[in-house]
Amino acid sequence: MKNSFDEKILEEASDWINANQKVVLATVIQTWGSSPRPIGSRMIINDKGDFSGSVSGGCVESAVIRESIELLKKNQLFKKIEFKVSNESAWEIGLACGGEIAVFLEKINQ
Repeated sequence: MKNSFDEKILEEASDWINANQKVVLATVIQTWGSSPRPIGSRMIINDKGDFSGSVSGGCVESAVIRESIELLKKNQLFKKIEFKVSNESAWEIGLACGGEIAVFLEKINQ
């Protein structure tokens, strides 16, 4: 089954790549407890910090954007990041509800 939302962000990623921008695809790969977005949710981020899609909410997505830009700056191909309620910054990143998520970041090319 095709997901039109995923198609839209992947088309936008292709447009960014064609405009010579570097792009990261962020995908929720694991969740525990309360999570605003299910496994498989996607978001794209370019080297300017523009984004489309959603992997969580508010502060978590801000952290995903920062990590994605850092991945591109370091010219890394992929990275797994986790957000846990046990982190001392749980309230700051928006997981005070008790949820935990893992997000896989990967640089995508044409």
